[in-house]
Amino acid sequence: MPELPEVETVRQGLSRWVTGRRILSVQVRHPRAVRRHLPGGAHFADVLAGRKVLDVRRRGKYLWLPLDSGDAVVGHLGMSGQLLLQPADAPDETHLRVRFRFDDDGPELRFVDQRTFGGLSVSEGGGTLPAEIAHIARDPLDPEFSDPEFVAALRRRRTEVKRALLDQSLISGVGNIYADEALWRAGLHGTRPTDALTGPAAQRLLGHVRDVLGEAITAGGTSFDALYVNVNGESGYFDRSLNAYGREGQPCRRCGTPIRREVFMNRSSYSCPRCQPLPRTRPSPPSGGRTR
Repeated sequence: MPELPEVETVRQGLSRWVTGRRILSVQVRHPRAVRRHLPGGAHFADVLAGRKVLDVRRRGKYLWLPLDSGDAVVGHLGMSGQLLLQPADAPDETHLRVRFRFDDDGPELRFVDQRTFGGLSVSEGGGTLPAEIAHIARDPLDPEFSDPEFVAALRRRRTEVKRALLDQSLISGVGNIYADEALWRAGLHGTRPTDALTGPAAQRLLGHVRDVLGEAITAGGTSFDALYVNVNGESGYFDRSLNAYGREGQPCRRCGTPIRREVFMNRSSYSCPRCQPLPRTRPSPPSGGRTR
């Protein structure tokens, strides 16, 4: 599933090509693509016709396009969603779900989604921040993200550090790939207890998360197949820079030890056995004793 760098790459492309343009018409070709818009596809198309796109913004893995009506188009790419800018005469994609035409006869915006796990909706009055995504935490690249608040919240949690990084109510935009990469850089195993981290260690981890996300955005994201592409249909190439994720059995680029793969929340987690040792098991409190 696309993570922050992939969604930010799409946001930047959309910002360049659709900001300031007025929507002429919308064609919903598959109802599942707008299933989160409860009034239905016809209403989705009607309420957007004639509206001007003011900006393209992002919160975590969600996009939203504020409109001159005060409403916003909210989008999530899911596992295979693509937002593509195409000439009006370009052939329809096999999995084209929604088409936006603009009144300037320029490139049209197409939402293509093979697996239809993604979707679009209209948020009434959601131009500033749609209510549907207001519960999602800021991401570490957001200028208003608070490092001290995050570090304190992370250390208060009684969970594993990788689970915390994937918690979108704590820090948004980080998924399986970039969590593994940040943990490798920090020399931490994903099962390290969050409440056992020192403040400086938590701050260093946050710095690595921020660095990994920034570098991935520069590379256009990570593409393992043709499902993730930018608005021009181009793949990202950060996969060439991965140090842990997907490198099972390959030598660690820091110490040469083969990278291990472990099962984690019904998916895979990658780490270096030497650079990221398993945390020591916490001793059980004595029988009848108190836990401090």
